[in-house]
Amino acid sequence: MSIRIVLVGTTHPGNIGAVARATKNMGLTDLALVQPRYFPHEEATARASGADDVLENATVHETLADAIQDCVYVVGASARSRAINWPCLDARDAAARMIDESAAGTVACVFGPEKTGLCNADLDHCDTLLTIPADPGFSSLNLAMAVQVVTYEIRAARSEKRPEYEYDAPPATAGALEHFYEHLERVMTDVGFLDPDNPRHLMRRLRRLFIRARVDENEVNILRGILTAVERKTSGIGR
Repeated sequence: MSIRIVLVGTTHPGNIGAVARATKNMGLTDLALVQPRYFPHEEATARASGADDVLENATVHETLADAIQDCVYVVGASARSRAINWPCLDARDAAARMIDESAAGTVACVFGPEKTGLCNADLDHCDTLLTIPADPGFSSLNLAMAVQVVTYEIRAARSEKRPEYEYDAPPATAGALEHFYEHLERVMTDVGFLDPDNPRHLMRRLRRLFIRARVDENEVNILRGILTAVERKTSGIGR
């Protein structure tokens, strides 16, 4: 089982240490940090309380896309409602799904900054949203507490026998999908289907479509082959 905890834009170094401790408590050690404000930091080490190895092995990235580029399934933790609906699971069901998906490759669970959480641009990289049901009158959880709840559910789900998905080919990684989305946007712009000055939510809706489809490596290659054929046919037209 390979599950990575990803923290985006963490502002307090103590929270990074507390998350390292929470993940190690539940048997997870793969931690990735995207633009942390302070890291490494002595307060992170102090709050890790013995999970120093998790901090030492943590990877630091400039973008979320870099942190998850090798992942086959990505979950984004979010407590806010969104203008466009994302597939959404509670922590328990999301943990079970992550266990299932990890049979095919690395899975990521992404948490946003302490004050704002993940923005829509971050969620564009996620296959589903994860929510932690809490009292509506006081639903805000500390970052490390949220990670502890999710990692506990992952550990509990790991002890249950669940059917594994059967794939004709390995699932497409987040990196491969990101290249496909860039290719798709370029071709749609070239043929005049997408207006770059007024894109609305077109790419975000298309991302949701392909996320629901759960495309594999072969399928992404087919789709990109189609786009390349379109480029060849339209090269020089209207230029």
